[in-house]
Amino acid sequence: MSTPRKKLLVTGGAGYVGGAVAARLLEAGHEVVVLDDLSTGFREGVPAGARFVEGRVQDAAKVLDGSFDAVLHFAASSQVAESVADPEKYWRNNVAGTLELLTAMRESGVRTLVFSSTAATYGEPSEVPVTESAATAPTNPYGASKLAVDHMIGAQCAAHGLSAVSLRYFNVAGAYGSHGERHEPESHLIPLVLQVAQGRRAEISVFGEDYPTPDGTCLRDYIHVADLAEAHLLALDKAPAGGHLICNLGNGAGFSVREVIEAVRQVTGHPVPTVVRPRRAGDPAVLVASADRARDVLGWRPRRTDLAEMVGDAWTFAQSLTRETP
Repeated sequence: MSTPRKKLLVTGGAGYVGGAVAARLLEAGHEVVVLDDLSTGFREGVPAGARFVEGRVQDAAKVLDGSFDAVLHFAASSQVAESVADPEKYWRNNVAGTLELLTAMRESGVRTLVFSSTAATYGEPSEVPVTESAATAPTNPYGASKLAVDHMIGAQCAAHGLSAVSLRYFNVAGAYGSHGERHEPESHLIPLVLQVAQGRRAEISVFGEDYPTPDGTCLRDYIHVADLAEAHLLALDKAPAGGHLICNLGNGAGFSVREVIEAVRQVTGHPVPTVVRPRRAGDPAVLVASADRARDVLGWRPRRTDLAEMVGDAWTFAQSLTRETP
């Protein structure tokens, strides 16, 4: 049975994940409006077929009206190190910005929200895989700001009947068509290693090789961005009436830093020199999310779980950017 066509606002829809989700929503037959200030996103990241409005999330009141069915919220500052150096930016953009969005939704009668949260809300979990019942103890302002938003959403559901789903996940990888990962500056492992393979970076740093993992390097959960997009699509139809559902997303198993580096070597055919450096403070040995609730409630199952496929898709996208560079 086909899903009824909906009119949807996607905040942050010019970014990596938001753009991929917007593209998937269009493929499913929905009408999509993207709101993005292009501070970290790219105009070409807005999928063809979506109406684009340039503006901050605080401008949502200028866009939302009674014709919208739901909002999918990706607009946020998301760099951990930056959040430590400039926490004010994260309270302003992530917390105050979302408060403005929630107010605009309430005043315009939009009653459904899917929020792109983060597993950084859990901090350094004592048990893995991480479940939704794990203690939330973020270790940086980024994670704290996202947790504050989750609390705000829960309060809106209780007080005003908002129906919402928060999706928490660790690392996103791969590409969905023309929607791939690029940040300035780059801080994520797979694109950094790909830069080494491209000759744009001399080496990749391995921070610690004495962790209690099979090869001594940190182990992390990765989700293909196409699987992540599918989870957001499913969440639209599963938001509980007047309730707040929180779901973790993950593959249930992780890949080590050295496994990622070796996958890049195999996929690209290029050498990737490494330099081992001391551990970074606050880096847990293993971070893997349990997706049992997402499977049981949303009906979501990751289908692109092979590391080589994720790296291959990311490599294709990275190469396309190189070809576009004059």
